[in-house]
Amino acid sequence: MKVVVKGDSMWPTYNDGDIIECTQYTGDEIELSTVIVFNHPLKRDVVCVKRVVRIDGERLFVQGDNPDPIASEDSHNFGWISTSNILAIERSE
Repeated sequence: MKVVVKGDSMWPTYNDGDIIECTQYTGDEIELSTVIVFNHPLKRDVVCVKRVVRIDGERLFVQGDNPDPIASEDSHNFGWISTSNILAIERSE
């Protein structure tokens, strides 16, 4: 599955318009630093690409790679997300 990055929240790792290869999430264990694709917990039609920075059981704290704190809408804004929100994970090479 290919996912198009929208916006600058994952810069410098990914730029707006970059395409990343992902695999559908099937409930496997998530590790720190994994880039995930998930449904925004508060905006029904928004899909996000963020990095997992903390794990608490089935809850994940995610954030963008951009060092500018206002460049990313992430767990700092909407809190922890559930693993049930995950659609895909970045395919590791």
